[in-house]
Amino acid sequence: MNLAAISIEKKAITLFVIGLVLVGGVFSYFQLGQLEDPEFSVKTAVITTAYPGASAEQVELEVTDRLETKLQEMTELKNVYSNSRPGLSIIKVDIKSNYWSERLPQVWDVLRKKVADVEPTLPPGAGKPKVGDDFGYVFGFLLAVSSDGFSYAELERYVKNMRKELSVVKGVARVDFWGVQEKRIFLDVTSSQLAELNLTPAQFIETLRSQNMVVDAGRVDYQTQRLRVSPSGEFRTPEEIGDLAIASVIDGQDEIIRIRDFATVNVGYATPPSHLLRHNGQQAIALAIAPAAGENVVEVGGRIDSHLNQLLADLPVGINVERISWQSDQVSESIRAFMISLLEAVAIVLALLALTMGIRPGIIIGISGLVFPILGSFIVMAIMGIDLHRISLGALIIAMGMMVDNAIVVTDGIMVRIARGMDRTKAAIEAANGPAIPLLGATVVACMAFYPIFASSYDTGEYAGSLFTVVAISLLLSWIFCQTVAPLLCIAMLPRPAGDQSARAPYQGRVYVLFRKLLSLTIRYRLTFLASMVGLLALSAVAFQWVPKLYFPDSSRLQVMIDYWAPEGTRIQQTSGNLQKIEAYLQEHEATRSVSVFVGKGPPRFYLPVSAEDPYSSYGQIIVNANSLDGVNELVRDTDVWVKENVPEAMVRVRKYAVGAFDDWKIEARFSGPANADPDVLRQLAKQGAEILHDSPFAKEVRTNWRERVQALEPQYSQERARWAGISRDDLARVMKRASDGIRVGQFRQDDDLIPIVARNVESERQRAATSLDELQVTPKLGTNAIPVGQVIDGIDLSWEDPIIWRWDRRRAITVQCSPNDVTAPTLRNAVVDKFNAIDLPPGYRLDWDGEYWSAKQSQEALLPGIVPAIVIMLFILVALFNGFRPMLICIGVIPFVMIGVSGGMLVTQTPFGFIALLGAMSLSGMMIKNAVVLLDEVNANLARGLSPYNAVVEAGVSRLSPVVNAAGTTVLGVLPMLQDVFWVALAVTIFFGLIVGTVLTMVMVPTLYALLYRVQAE
Repeated sequence: MNLAAISIEKKAITLFVIGLVLVGGVFSYFQLGQLEDPEFSVKTAVITTAYPGASAEQVELEVTDRLETKLQEMTELKNVYSNSRPGLSIIKVDIKSNYWSERLPQVWDVLRKKVADVEPTLPPGAGKPKVGDDFGYVFGFLLAVSSDGFSYAELERYVKNMRKELSVVKGVARVDFWGVQEKRIFLDVTSSQLAELNLTPAQFIETLRSQNMVVDAGRVDYQTQRLRVSPSGEFRTPEEIGDLAIASVIDGQDEIIRIRDFATVNVGYATPPSHLLRHNGQQAIALAIAPAAGENVVEVGGRIDSHLNQLLADLPVGINVERISWQSDQVSESIRAFMISLLEAVAIVLALLALTMGIRPGIIIGISGLVFPILGSFIVMAIMGIDLHRISLGALIIAMGMMVDNAIVVTDGIMVRIARGMDRTKAAIEAANGPAIPLLGATVVACMAFYPIFASSYDTGEYAGSLFTVVAISLLLSWIFCQTVAPLLCIAMLPRPAGDQSARAPYQGRVYVLFRKLLSLTIRYRLTFLASMVGLLALSAVAFQWVPKLYFPDSSRLQVMIDYWAPEGTRIQQTSGNLQKIEAYLQEHEATRSVSVFVGKGPPRFYLPVSAEDPYSSYGQIIVNANSLDGVNELVRDTDVWVKENVPEAMVRVRKYAVGAFDDWKIEARFSGPANADPDVLRQLAKQGAEILHDSPFAKEVRTNWRERVQALEPQYSQERARWAGISRDDLARVMKRASDGIRVGQFRQDDDLIPIVARNVESERQRAATSLDELQVTPKLGTNAIPVGQVIDGIDLSWEDPIIWRWDRRRAITVQCSPNDVTAPTLRNAVVDKFNAIDLPPGYRLDWDGEYWSAKQSQEALLPGIVPAIVIMLFILVALFNGFRPMLICIGVIPFVMIGVSGGMLVTQTPFGFIALLGAMSLSGMMIKNAVVLLDEVNANLARGLSPYNAVVEAGVSRLSPVVNAAGTTVLGVLPMLQDVFWVALAVTIFFGLIVGTVLTMVMVPTLYALLYRVQAE
């Protein structure tokens, strides 16, 4: 099929399609969804089980192990890891990478069934396991609501009203709270009063519980109606709790005692709080808003903004609503920056083409090779549901250099033929149709270079998979338009040749003459030339070991994340107070716009790659919004120095956000042992690993995930004396809990809140509970005679225990973690890996590396399944194009030599080589093959015209010099705007230096290799 002839013959149809592409492309652009990063599924679920009163080891063996054993039956399971704490089991399940978002709901159903099977076998007292499969839910819009002059209860009421209003905004899937304190109604009593009034704890609790229960009194018939019977007596206000009557016997007489006679009723909040939030120094409540899947984030953000402005108009002065993170703004800025880069790249390409080929040819190539493929790509992306985001827009910039290749080849061919005096129409048809199949084959080969990314089953495949799709769409469209639009534009726009131009032989300029001489030398001294190239390749391979390595680069978000870890066991109130010092410093920093402090656990996931930290009373995270990207760098640098000098009591991490697959700790060395490995042995191994890292200048923020051991009070229960007194361990535990946190004795309903009623000792007794446990008065469950706790215990011991027991794939495991200190993670790991491997491991114990090393290894291994079919298809196309094996060997043989340019460029610029740079190297291979194919096709065309083998090779190189150099120049200069983007800079450097060297190699090595393999003698 001759597309050029058809498009010229059916000119009206072609023009109509061109109009459709113009209009449809512009329209589709505004219809595309907009995201900061492509969506990818977080294949992790969390199973949380409460087991009040149990030690970490009891939780591990009686709850965690049972659940993990059952979960191990899942064929979908990749890894299961857990941490067991006193009273709480947290299990995280990672699903195999090949289960993407559309298959996960079915996997979670299987997971729930497995958990439900285990539930009846859990020990008495263990709660129902809660399965959270929304671990990857992203709350892209995070608001902080604080107050000045209002009580916390009033603030909470306003926040709840805002939540109801925002949840009905179109495109909003979910609105959650963060930082809301749990309400409590406290009954402050003294043990002595209960004993004096002859009240048993069981009697007290049962009366409260039964009084406020919802009871079903049925219905009765009355005449023609059926009436519901609803006995009164429920508590309508907290004060009514104090009026509750309890029957007792005092001095042999029945008495009715009111709760207010022996207890004080207080309305308050849980103490200690589970988590706290401050924004710019004020206590706040966060509203986390998640957009629905598939929604345009920018449009949803606009609707939320509009509705929020209406709500703010009705809020009283003193209720402050401020943004912590606002995804729509970040997406808009990201898309805007990328579109600017794209437009800059297009302008640079057009300017270069106009300079080297003339204004009219430059316009023709720009329209047919850039504008139409990009607009056409927008149409196909809209049909396929591919959003505009970092990867898809980056793919257009990557493909842009290869897009113009086809148009350059066709336009240059038409210009040469017209210059020779050929009829315009005939020249257009011949120049377009002649290389059509080689160009198509080369285009498919270039597309297949990215296929391994698309075929990868790892997270990076899901994250960057649209790279292949968009590149393939744009390049295939560029081939179609070079066969249809370019010939029409050339016929209409190319100038007529000057009177004497057709008489002159083409390619006789000074540059062409010098290039002929260069080819003559390399072909004549082919072995020497090729040997020198192999030597340079070997040198670059050796030099590559000094190139910095990096998995994924930092994000350009204007935010800084600061993790604060106090010693394990620190009270949350103390953690919160300590954070105020850092908070004050950050607020005074000139680069700071706002400061949000999350205490007790990590904030809700508002950025997809970053997961929230588990609950720890000793943990806090500060999110700092900066004024600029330079401000981010200043904050990280200054704060890191300041905390080392001013916060010696805690470990503080100051870091930027990253993109793509994000590892919370870049360096992790995990020591694991048998199922019930000795914690002392694990801690000793971890200590050796930590000492190695402490001694390395490349490491900082060294710690283990088991944290420090903590102290626990152990009242020594005396079975004999306690049995005689009728005191059980449960009685003992209850009185001690009432002396501190309090015990739940009932429930109060207030609107849509269910508020626990908690009985606890008075403030004075709670303050000295830790030192006077033996003085507490304990009463048997069914008795009224109280005795001191000291009479039923043999003393109180202070012991050390493990507060956290981590497991990995059902083996106890302790992980040494740290951050790189001004180096990349691979540099740090390479510096210490031999010392870690030298650690003497007991039988049954092993060392595994996690963190960035493991993530990078998995992502690279996941490329292998896609590499095989990609290579097979590429080789098949090359063989089919030339019906021979030697052209294929030539095309493949030049690819490794781009390492000379890549390695040199990375070393000169000190740009780390990582996953994004790997994408650049893959695109280079496609560009190299494409140029080689075009050049070899020209050799065959010259041979068909009767040229000698030597002249055919040399003249092919000369005639292809302008198209190949122009194509390379447009690509090299087209990636310059990407040097400004921290995400794409490694790819830009890879393509910039690699393609400069690769172009020289293509133009010189391909003819030389051809002469070598086909034994062409120099003339």
